Amino acid sequence: MDTISHTSFKRPSRLALHLAALIALMIAHPGLWAENRSSLSAQSALPQDDGYVHLGVASCASSVCHGAMLERTSTTVLQNEYVTWTRHDHHADAYNTLLTDASKRMATNLGLPNAHEADLCLDCHADNVPSAMRGPEFDISDGVGCEACHGGSETWAALHTVATVSDDELRQAGLYPTHDPVEATALCLSCHLGNEDKLATHRIMGAGHPRLSFELVTFLELLPPHWERDDEYLERKDSTDLLGQWVQGQLTTAKSSLRLLRTHLVDSNTTLPELAMFDCHACHHAMSDQRWQPSKLTVGVEPGTPRLNLAYFAFVEPLAQSLRTSGSADIVPALRALNQSAHVSPAQLSDILNEVGELIDETISAAHQVNERIDGIALLHRIAEESALGTYRDYSLAEQAAMAMNLLLEREALWEQSRPAMRAVFGSLTNEEQYQPDSFASAAKALLKVLPEDAEHSEER
Repeated sequence: MDTISHTSFKRPSRLALHLAALIALMIAHPGLWAENRSSLSAQSALPQDDGYVHLGVASCASSVCHGAMLERTSTTVLQNEYVTWTRHDHHADAYNTLLTDASKRMATNLGLPNAHEADLCLDCHADNVPSAMRGPEFDISDGVGCEACHGGSETWAALHTVATVSDDELRQAGLYPTHDPVEATALCLSCHLGNEDKLATHRIMGAGHPRLSFELVTFLELLPPHWERDDEYLERKDSTDLLGQWVQGQLTTAKSSLRLLRTHLVDSNTTLPELAMFDCHACHHAMSDQRWQPSKLTVGVEPGTPRLNLAYFAFVEPLAQSLRTSGSADIVPALRALNQSAHVSPAQLSDILNEVGELIDETISAAHQVNERIDGIALLHRIAEESALGTYRDYSLAEQAAMAMNLLLEREALWEQSRPAMRAVFGSLTNEEQYQPDSFASAAKALLKVLPEDAEHSEER
């Protein structure tokens, strides 16, 4: 697939992920982990709470800074980042979304005067820092601008062009380390899933907000790229390859999801649980759509029982298998128990959350110790086989599986030869309202047939 140029980038439909094909940027780099990353805990305050003055998008827009019309090759950055953002990045339009009729209707449903002045909405549709932290050129209507991701530039703006200033010094000055997959995941998740401070609750979705989903690598690759992920970048940022990013993103997301479950289902002290923690499509489908059946992950869950959204946990199992952790066989039973305990008591759910957390921590530890590239073919086969068997029947699970398979196909230089089969996989997910689990499973089975033999599985057989 031809690499898409930065200046001519046209954002693809989110439901046509295969058109992007995760851009062929798979550069070999030892290990799954950036060398300076020793844990999966984000160390930096999120930009919204960083305590620095946010100077505003206009402060970055000069043609000699980041507002050049064309990419420049004489510097380590492209310098047309502002143009890319304004022309092609939907983050730039996030605030304007709050002015639409749909947002006005949601605001009315939520009892708000409007959406574009409500912190509930601005916290994710703009760089909603306190008034005292807004510089003279700051404009809330800029939406999710530079400093919403890179942090308030009050201090680092004068330093980030100085060659002798290190990344650590810039970080100390408030520049958010978006190149670090763990920090990037924490940042993106704060809006694309939620955290302890803000969440797209069932009430908000009931008012009209769409369902949320997230996977770090796919979402980053579908952004209009305003950075060049070349050899120089990888060395300068001490960065891992995209599979390493996926591994870190998956495990960081799993840990974050555990915290959300604990916050909203164990510690909430409410009669009705926060339904945003459950799988949307377990309840939201036509009564005539009689497709319920148990799957590998839902054994023990009765028909008509809301199921937890396991999309952010399920792929810890194939990862643990690939890393040969001692507890890999315990992950599926633990996820089944997690689903069941959500309907028993907060105390039992808390115990199971601890158990799942320990299994995730073991997988994290194993990933840290890997000094060679993970067997991508084996991991691809595992996910495709589980998809074909119907393990990922829920739409949110199938969605995550498709993004994982797409990444692995590209990473293993198999995407071109499997293009029709992978497009069929994405085709089965085009309309979540009409999604049929059996169609997804069939598409995954067809994909398996065009994959090369997996040596690891051959030995097992």
